[in-house]
Amino acid sequence: MIEMLLPPTVVAVEAFDDVPDEKPFPGEEDLIAKAVAERRREFITARRCARTALRAFGYLDAPIRTGPKREPQWPAGMTGSITHCAGYRSAAVARIADMSLLGIDAEPHGPLPDGIIESIARPAEKDMLGRLEVTHPDIHWGRLLFSAKESVYKAWFPVTRRWLGFEEAQLTIDPNSGTFNAQLLADCTRIDGGPHLTVWPGRFTITRDLVLTTVFAG
Repeated sequence: MIEMLLPPTVVAVEAFDDVPDEKPFPGEEDLIAKAVAERRREFITARRCARTALRAFGYLDAPIRTGPKREPQWPAGMTGSITHCAGYRSAAVARIADMSLLGIDAEPHGPLPDGIIESIARPAEKDMLGRLEVTHPDIHWGRLLFSAKESVYKAWFPVTRRWLGFEEAQLTIDPNSGTFNAQLLADCTRIDGGPHLTVWPGRFTITRDLVLTTVFAG
């Protein structure tokens, strides 16, 4: 499903359940040694999706370790993003030469817990959500906003190596086209020397009780 939100230069692989009693891939055991059972299952399946996607680019299966912020460490010349939530795991990868910004996120399509929207939404976004809830009451727009900002951060960190707070991205959502734009309100200087983009485009869909969002740019 998430592949429909991504350009053809990106390979995405998804799973809707886990393989019973599947073991961690060799070299990744320590990353989830203290994790609870649910976290172990989602990690193992999502990493398997990532390795499957990397095979499309000719890479042999290998451990996908994590960096200082728990971000996946991809092979040289590659970028990617991993997401998982109840009933869904996915990974998307691409060559950096084709896609230097890439972030994906999945969330259950339901209301956010009480108090979360106040911590993630800027005043203009709260006004936008209010309008969207009137015109499209069947969609949990707060959850979509949260997912979209997660996708923005996943694309942001690999090219800046800096934290991005929820308040440092202001989103505008177009419900008719299934797209959004994120206005970045932080220093957008990139460590990879890429273009100084202050507006990052994204796409979304809601299907099978899931909110799926993507952010990407060359």
